Order: sequence, then C-alpha cells, then structure tokens
Amino acid sequence: MRNYPFLFIGAFFLSLLFSCSTAAQSWDFIKEKDGIKIFTCKEEGKSLKSYKGVAEINAPAEQVFALIEDVNNTDWWDKNFRQIKVLLYEKNQRAQYYLVYALPWPVIDRDLCVDVTVVTDPVTGVGRISAVPLPGLIPERQDMIRIIDYRQTWTVSPAGKEWAHVVLEGYVDPAGSIPDWIANMLIVDSPINVISGIKQRLEKKQNR
Repeated sequence: MRNYPFLFIGAFFLSLLFSCSTAAQSWDFIKEKDGIKIFTCKEEGKSLKSYKGVAEINAPAEQVFALIEDVNNTDWWDKNFRQIKVLLYEKNQRAQYYLVYALPWPVIDRDLCVDVTVVTDPVTGVGRISAVPLPGLIPERQDMIRIIDYRQTWTVSPAGKEWAHVVLEGYVDPAGSIPDWIANMLIVDSPINVISGIKQRLEKKQNR
C-alpha cells in the first residue's frame, strides 16, 4: 500500500526537461505484449517510476501522428477513462481536455485536467505531443482525487514508407493511498492499452 504550436522554443524546452529527468537513469525492461515493449525507471525523489512504451506500427507515421493528435477521436484510448471532455482543440498546435479515470472499487476515481502542445519537425517528420497538468481550469470534486503530478509525451518517427516508430513516455502519481497493483496498472497496463488501440485500428486499415 502507498499514501495515474505554442511557441516552438517553449515546446522544445518542455520536451528537453522531460527527457533530462530520466536521461541519466537506466530503463528496466518490464514486459512485452503484442509487439509493445514496456520499460520503467526510478524517478529521483519520487516514490513511483516513470514508464516508456515502444512499438513499431505498420502504418505511415503521418497517419499514426494524426490519430494521436486528434483529441476529438478517442475511441482507441484506454477503456478505463470514464469521461473525456475536450475543452480546447487547435489542430496540430494545442489541446486541453479533462479526464476521469475509473479505478476498481473501493479505490476512489481520479481526475485530471491536461494541457497539450504539438510540435512537428518538417525536415525529419518526427512529431511530438507533450501533455502536462492544467491546474485551476476545472474545479476539484469531492468524490474524486485530482492528479497533479503527471506528464506524458508521444514521439512518432517515420520508420519506412509504411511503418512508424512510436514511443510513449511519462509519469503519473495517482495520489492518495492505493494498492501497489493499481499503481502498476497505471504505469504498465495503461501504456500497453493505448498503444494497442492505435495498432489495432491502423494496422487493420492497412491490411484491408
């Protein structure tokens, strides 16, 4: 037991900050499922680990990136999200949304307000979508615990004409007291679920 473009320069330093937080630490391989590899590493000064999911997806990188970037199209997201409310969406630039993550009873559900920046390198074709908490926009609810320590970055790189290399990296502290197996679900199962949703949707389309 324990007590889940803005300016290009701004987005660049945001992604640099995220990568530096774990650059000096080694990633530990945890599991592989359906071609999706999951790694974790210890965050300095934190009780939980950060996560990284890596996969090769049989679809053009631009299609993969377009699916991830479009917050109005979320049917492939982790099914544990009980509510997804889009607050702002400027295509290929920024987004804001509110999430409710349903956890097994008797654990209290978590909610989170997210601020997203989108950057694409026109030369390499690499796209990055970075998300951080957005405090103060949605009032906290008494029946939920608000997640305040969170970050997530998608990086999509071309890996050939019909392939994309996808990396999902992040950290989430669900706050409050939760069983260890739920914390593990947030950093291992959830990345697998969302990457698997992309693979199933786009690879099925490619094979038609």
